[in-house]
Amino acid sequence: MAKQIFVNLPVKDLDKSIEFFTKLGFDFNPKFTDKNATCMIIGENIFAMLLVENFFKTFIKKDISDTKKTTEVLLGLSAENREEVDEMINNVIKAGGKESKPPQDQGWMYGRSFEDIDGHIWEVFYMDESEIPQEMNNKE
Repeated sequence: MAKQIFVNLPVKDLDKSIEFFTKLGFDFNPKFTDKNATCMIIGENIFAMLLVENFFKTFIKKDISDTKKTTEVLLGLSAENREEVDEMINNVIKAGGKESKPPQDQGWMYGRSFEDIDGHIWEVFYMDESEIPQEMNNKE
């Protein structure tokens, strides 16, 4: 079983991506950072490898998705509360990203989505499992 997860994402300008995500409060592992890539720390065992496109291409045989036109993945980040969700989106906008759809509020779960400067879609959500509707708990 996997002990860690590394999501690999192509980026156009590594320095701008590092600057963007730093404004959102993320840190980077300098051991895995050079002119081609950086390791963004998301959680204790969760990382995003931001790879410049030419370097990313060395790992694949297909074309890189044009994230301005298509979506290759949705990246979900949990938050401690609703306020943290809103704070993240406010920081995204200040840092040059954009909200990708209106907030989703299901009462027990609240989420918002954003596009980073390379067009990757991130969903930030807060979920109160004690408030999940009974009908969802009884599904088989």
